[in-house]
Amino acid sequence: MIDTMTNPLLKDAALPLFSQIKPEHIEPAITQLLAEARAVVNQHLQATALYTWENLIEPLENAEDRLNKAWSPVSHLNSVVNSDGLREAYNACLPKLSAYSTEMGQNDQLFNAYQVIANSDEFTTLDIAQQKIIHNALRDFKLSGVDLDSEKKQRYKEICQELSRLASNYEENLLDATNAWSKLIRDEQDLAGLPESAMAQAKQTAESRNEEGWMITLQFPSYQAVMTYADDRELRREHYEAFSTRASDQGPQAGRWDNSLNMEQILALRHEKARLLGFNNYAELSLATKMAGKPDDVMHFLEDLADRSWRQARKDLAELREYAQQHHGIKDLQSWDLGYYSEKMRQHYYQLSQEEVKTYFPITSVLPGLFAVVEKLYGLNISEIGAFDSWHPDVRFFQIHDNAGQLRGKFYIDLYARAKKRGGAWMDDCVGRKKTNDAIQIPVAYLTCNFTPPTGDVPALLSHDEVITLFHEFGHGLHHMLTKVDYLGVSGINGVEWDAVELPSQFMENWCWEQEALALISGHYQTGEPLPETLFNKMLAAKNFQAGMIMVRQLEFSLFDFRIHQDYDPEKGGRIYEVLEQVRDQVAVVQPPKFNRFAHGFSHIFAGGYAAGYYSYKWAEVLSSDAFSLFEEKGIFNQEAGKAFLTNILEQGGSQDAMDLFIKFRGRKPTIDALLRHNGIAA
Repeated sequence: MIDTMTNPLLKDAALPLFSQIKPEHIEPAITQLLAEARAVVNQHLQATALYTWENLIEPLENAEDRLNKAWSPVSHLNSVVNSDGLREAYNACLPKLSAYSTEMGQNDQLFNAYQVIANSDEFTTLDIAQQKIIHNALRDFKLSGVDLDSEKKQRYKEICQELSRLASNYEENLLDATNAWSKLIRDEQDLAGLPESAMAQAKQTAESRNEEGWMITLQFPSYQAVMTYADDRELRREHYEAFSTRASDQGPQAGRWDNSLNMEQILALRHEKARLLGFNNYAELSLATKMAGKPDDVMHFLEDLADRSWRQARKDLAELREYAQQHHGIKDLQSWDLGYYSEKMRQHYYQLSQEEVKTYFPITSVLPGLFAVVEKLYGLNISEIGAFDSWHPDVRFFQIHDNAGQLRGKFYIDLYARAKKRGGAWMDDCVGRKKTNDAIQIPVAYLTCNFTPPTGDVPALLSHDEVITLFHEFGHGLHHMLTKVDYLGVSGINGVEWDAVELPSQFMENWCWEQEALALISGHYQTGEPLPETLFNKMLAAKNFQAGMIMVRQLEFSLFDFRIHQDYDPEKGGRIYEVLEQVRDQVAVVQPPKFNRFAHGFSHIFAGGYAAGYYSYKWAEVLSSDAFSLFEEKGIFNQEAGKAFLTNILEQGGSQDAMDLFIKFRGRKPTIDALLRHNGIAA
């Protein structure tokens, strides 16, 4: 038994003790907490046959909460300050956690106990959230193979453990491949076209590695700057190839961290798992916990959107090709030219420079402005906490009170890209809301982004896309933190159908396009001057610039993801790039080069929770666009509409079906019209 006084993961602290957590603490703590959770289950199953919420479900939730509060900081640290020691300890725990999860899901006695409660007189006296937890649990027992014979149960357990290991390995390969490539530029002229901020960042990166000159990397801010602004076409091609072949059999690191086998095995095991449970394929299994009813519904939705968008997309590309040839003499537009000439074209037709826009979005204006927006919308007060335990000097910590002075949530925010940090942006659950004996456990969130860090005395300057990303993740954070549900299983984002989970995040993005909100979130980093109306009008005019191309690109990802899971055939294997080619022939207007290995870095579906669920972004965008149309009618800071969204969506968590909650908020089912209008595509 480990001394609970010395292991920071076993201390009963309100918040994670990040600075004290060492790799050697992780496995012993998780092993002990798993043993304790198993003991709680056994003890309460044996104690009585008259099961109730209080004598069974509540103690189980408490034991799992303790486990989650120890694993959450470990998983987070593995993503944001990855190291060999952390990685080893994290991976050592994955099979143990997977085994525990499967064991609980296949525990016949536990399943029967939940059924006893569901069939009891007590059930009708439980509140709606408690009933939802029991309904979800009974469904999840079935999806964990509780009805399988012992041999199939064992196989199911093996599959889950192996899938957990493969997903982690996929993510590690991608992180290592991203960190391994860099290019030192000695001559400033080789980076001609790059804006000052990108040059300063490249110089800072070189200095941090004790090099003279400018260093470009595969961290997204560096990659995007080169692809958008570098005049040197060959440099763009080289950078594009390095980025688009990460963790694959192609490119400068061919075969070194190759995810090919991981992907094949992941698809094969997912298919086998689905078949074990009686589904035809993994897409069917995936939809068992989502709003969409059946695979045909998803395919029809995506193909219908593609049908409405492809003409606009082809027109967008034709215009770009014509512009590149007419103004720059480029006849053979390649993938590494698209960002560069799109930016040139945007400047030409709209006189809109993304670099100029960035000067009005320093993080020092955007973050307090974001807080001001949600304060006006929901009557919140957000304040910074100075002293807290952290994992990196860049991290900040805040608390949220409502207009009654009630503490509603706290969040860490880690904004900037760096080595050993996973790419992308995400919100994750640190602590979930639940009722304890004497109080309410306050929810805590992690908000993580990968923006260009500040350089010298200049604050981080965000592109408008990055402002949208920040609002998006904060929308997820509000969903997690503003919940008023007191039971972990359906508080915050827990228990929310996966294809509705993006509703609050995409909903928040809309305020980034409203002048009244932009007045709060913008301010020139040198003068403090708000975003000029002339610049705003240019942004608005260019809002749907290449919207058709952007739409079909998202549909390409969604269709590819859904089809590799729906059409998987064990006889033929994953056929990953064969399916991707078919999807591109169907919806894409841009055909990337043969060496492109997009799927090898598509961690959303191979290492995240979006397998056969990437369509959720578009599905939820229908909900979010329609939800926002109420604010377009009543005013973007209309308090009545804000309160309706807060009470019907954000506070309800997963306590009711997402469609029922949407109807309560909007008074009707969602329609696709607002989504098409917001994207400049005719309905």
